[in-house]
Amino acid sequence: MNYRLKGGRLPNLDFELMKRLCEGLLLNMSDMEGGLLKRKMTREANRAFILFGEFMEEVEEFRQAVREKNVSDLYHALKLHRRCRKDVDPTVKQSAVAIIYMLTNWFPQFSDWHELVKEDEQGDIEKLIKEFTNVIKKPRMPSLRGVALPPPSLYFDRDVTRVLKMFRTSLTEGLPTTEIPLLLDHYGSNQLPKPPKNSIFSMIFNQLKDFMVLILIAAAIVTAALADFKDMGVLLFVIVLNTIIGFTQEYKATKALEALQKLSVPQAQVVRDGQQMVIDSSQLVPGDIVVLEEGDAVPADVRIVESSHLEVIESILTGESLPVSKDTKKIWTRTRHLPLGECKGNAFMSTTIARGRGKGVVVRTGSNTEIGKISAAITSVKQVKTPIQRKLSKLGKWLVLLAFVLCILVVIIGIAYKHNVITMVFIGISLAVSVIPEGLVAVTTVTMAIGVRRMAKRSAIVRTLPAVETLGSVTIICSDKTGTLTEGKMGPIELWTADESLYTFTEPTSMDPNEGGILYLSSKYHRKTFESHEDSLRKSGPQEIPKDSQNMPSHLMTALMISCICNNSSVVKENNEWKGVGDPTEVGLLLAAQKGGFSKNYWEKDCGFTKIHEKAFDSERKLMSVVYEIKDSTSLGHSKPIKLVLAKGAPEELLRKCTRHLPKVASTEPILPFDIVFGEKEECQPKELSDKFIDIVSEQSSRMASQGLRILGLAFKIIYDDDKSPLSISSHDSEKNLDTPDSPTINPLFDETDLTFVGLIGLIDPPKKAVKESIRKCKEAGIQVIMITGDHIATATAIAKDIGIIDPGDPNTNLAILGAEFDLLSEQAVKDLKPFPSVFARVSPDNKLKIVQALQNLGNSVAMTGDGVNDAPAIKASDIGIAMGISGTEITKQAADIVLANDDFSTIVIAVEEGRQVFDNILKFIVYLLSCNGAEIILMFLCAIINTELPFTTIMILFANIIADVPPAMSLGIEPAEGDIMRRKPRNPNSGVLNVYTTLIVLMQSTVMALATFGVYKIGLSIENLDISDAQSLAFTTLITMQLFQGFLSRTLNESFFRTPLLGNKWMIIGVFGSFAALVIGIYVPGINDWFSLKPVPGLGWAKIAICLIILVVFSEIGKAFGRRRRDK
Repeated sequence: MNYRLKGGRLPNLDFELMKRLCEGLLLNMSDMEGGLLKRKMTREANRAFILFGEFMEEVEEFRQAVREKNVSDLYHALKLHRRCRKDVDPTVKQSAVAIIYMLTNWFPQFSDWHELVKEDEQGDIEKLIKEFTNVIKKPRMPSLRGVALPPPSLYFDRDVTRVLKMFRTSLTEGLPTTEIPLLLDHYGSNQLPKPPKNSIFSMIFNQLKDFMVLILIAAAIVTAALADFKDMGVLLFVIVLNTIIGFTQEYKATKALEALQKLSVPQAQVVRDGQQMVIDSSQLVPGDIVVLEEGDAVPADVRIVESSHLEVIESILTGESLPVSKDTKKIWTRTRHLPLGECKGNAFMSTTIARGRGKGVVVRTGSNTEIGKISAAITSVKQVKTPIQRKLSKLGKWLVLLAFVLCILVVIIGIAYKHNVITMVFIGISLAVSVIPEGLVAVTTVTMAIGVRRMAKRSAIVRTLPAVETLGSVTIICSDKTGTLTEGKMGPIELWTADESLYTFTEPTSMDPNEGGILYLSSKYHRKTFESHEDSLRKSGPQEIPKDSQNMPSHLMTALMISCICNNSSVVKENNEWKGVGDPTEVGLLLAAQKGGFSKNYWEKDCGFTKIHEKAFDSERKLMSVVYEIKDSTSLGHSKPIKLVLAKGAPEELLRKCTRHLPKVASTEPILPFDIVFGEKEECQPKELSDKFIDIVSEQSSRMASQGLRILGLAFKIIYDDDKSPLSISSHDSEKNLDTPDSPTINPLFDETDLTFVGLIGLIDPPKKAVKESIRKCKEAGIQVIMITGDHIATATAIAKDIGIIDPGDPNTNLAILGAEFDLLSEQAVKDLKPFPSVFARVSPDNKLKIVQALQNLGNSVAMTGDGVNDAPAIKASDIGIAMGISGTEITKQAADIVLANDDFSTIVIAVEEGRQVFDNILKFIVYLLSCNGAEIILMFLCAIINTELPFTTIMILFANIIADVPPAMSLGIEPAEGDIMRRKPRNPNSGVLNVYTTLIVLMQSTVMALATFGVYKIGLSIENLDISDAQSLAFTTLITMQLFQGFLSRTLNESFFRTPLLGNKWMIIGVFGSFAALVIGIYVPGINDWFSLKPVPGLGWAKIAICLIILVVFSEIGKAFGRRRRDK
């Protein structure tokens, strides 16, 4: 019963909905089951019957729907006679009597119940009515269930009284402990679901099921079946090497969802049986009253039922560091869904109480909480293969197909030449082994692992190997704003005072009191962007304000005084590091005072200010005020003891409370800093607030807002001790009212009225220093940066223009969009967005996931950065997930592919460059490997066609693929990046590994090596009449030497070999000479050469090899010249 589950009677339900419900219940309540002699109503039919009665009893709109029915409809649907039999459940019988009474008494058309029942069955109904006489006297439907428990929901649209009533709890008594077991059984424990752990065996299996590895395993099985254990051993060595490397990386990924458990709050304060107690948070149930105090972590999703200046930091869910004010008011809305940031009446599991206190009734626990949904989203995101995995898998399939075709062709050709069938099958398998580059998987894995180490040295920690290559194909970077593009802390940027002076701050976010200062600008300097503003400072030579209370401009000092002591934050030094404590905005205001050389100690100790009252900020007033008493004000330029009301808040709200403003002072006599506030000189007296002045303030406020600044107005009021009030209190008595601003004993003179306006201060979470340059590099590399934030759209757009995500001169207004607006778009509408937005504001976790998926559907390779739990599902769904290492939560780090150790967005540009270099190198060694193995294929197939003895045995092929393939290929894997790598456009992630040009290079190089080797082999057999083993050894040495030299030629696919520094890659020299040494040992060392069926090569043979190398270089240079010409077009 949804209407009951949501709190009792629900008036004004939609009539059309009730009409459809009535139709559905009537349709279902007549279903029967059983044989002809044992026909009875189904359980579902009886449930529909009872629901029909309950809705008719409770909901007027449902009764209207029943009134439209005729007797025949109800006669056939109700089947009252079948619900009156002896074997029918008593609840159903009682329901039947209640329904009969309601129909006959409430609906004129059904006044005679006899019309609803067959004549020969009316006697049973009469007996039943007599049996339930009490129901007729006081008709009530029996309860469908013993306990109607509300479903998990936020209930932001329900008032507090109703929510408490729904959960059968109270603010003072809480739940009775006797009901807790029942509620735990129904709702489950307040724990996040534990993710299944991957066993070591499953991780090993994940490595072995790679397509290319399966090919190698199949080849090993075949060679073992043919009793060729030497070949099998070599294949197994390659398989084991790849598995070990891949397993090491996947082992770390098993921590991904385990990190969610660390976010669960271990204990909670609750009210049960009228007693406040501390319990294990896992035992919380919906209906529990939890006590929330400053610094506490919220133990479950709650509906706020009591609030005293309660503010909650929800950055873990929304990504924004500013505390959110909470209250008990219900929110009227047309939708059942609100963005988390707008749920002012709710607090969410694992968020933190920043200020104030309150109570909440638990409405969602465990997996039903917001954080629990994120856990489910992470587990539900399907893991997809990265581009390089897909490409290598596709390449492997083509190679298998080629191997199968060649095997069949060789066997058919051999049989046609009347060779032994078994021998030809063995040769066909040897040829298949030639097709498959055994070193491809291992070298790819090792190359990416080397890239991981390089990136770690540059503060980019890679958690999954394929992520390294995928970075190279990234076309979009979706970045969280707070803490990623910006510093994640508020700092003062500008201060405008009532005398129309403009000040700016240096080192705005530095917490160190000794760093930064204040610079004076004439009001003609208006900040356009952070950088252009700094440029204007350098050009204009602004005046530095001395950190001296005797020489500081009076308006500025007044503004800094209000910023400093109308403030509850602090800056402390912990472990040799300065940190802000409290609301980030208030920390920013305190920093403004610090830049001027002021601290709370100066005002409270040196100047004798005593705080006697505070009216905390709330979202309705949008103001905060404090009252300070100054008993000895003579040193401040005033002759009487006074009290000061200091206020800050939203400019438009503060101006409504002001009647005056500080004047411009044009005096030839010196004006002391305190004179403007406390002095009694005529020219220092405040001026009446005029429409003209209000327009000036509005203009300045709009200008600051357009730059993305958070703006606060500053004001004050002086209360003289001779301003007597019947409710006037002493400082001693008023101190006890600090936390009870609504107390009736508060002096009305302390109200936020009749204030004097001082000025505006603009704060910002500024961009990180290197971000703008990093975004410029991204654009140059063909990568679009998209900002995704929970902040206001105006602030987000201003920051985006400031750092270059949006071109300030771009007139297009579609570049920024709200998350809620994007969520309403259909899939086709998203595709039609031209251009795709660069800024997403007011975004929820679900929005982030949809944005990533929409970009992927448009064919993009997407990287998602972030630091909060809210980013984790989108990070996992993206092609590359990038988490912040310092500010990031553990769950985000574990879900990501890459973690930035320094939280610097610019590190992403470095990572992209490394990713491109890795893919570039992978492409180089793939071309190299396929050229080498292609040469073997062409050579052996050519010999098979002309019925010549094959030049290589299977063990020779495997030996060649290990010494000639792996070391040079690994050396190519660490080849330094080419100069233009970050000026290229991103690769199409859907294109294959090889394009037309690289395929032609492979065919050309493999053909040249194959034909040169074939020539040497055929001359040795036919002209020099060499023994078959001598000719095979010469052919083997020729091809391996050419392949090793090909390693040098493959260091660049376009540039000339003669323009590539020979010593530019020392590992290539080591790898090539190491492989060449292995070749010499395999040829000349007795015993070893016998094992490989090789013989020493004479000096003349080496001369032939040298000629082959010259031929290879000539053709390679021709091919590269063609590539350069194609690239430069």
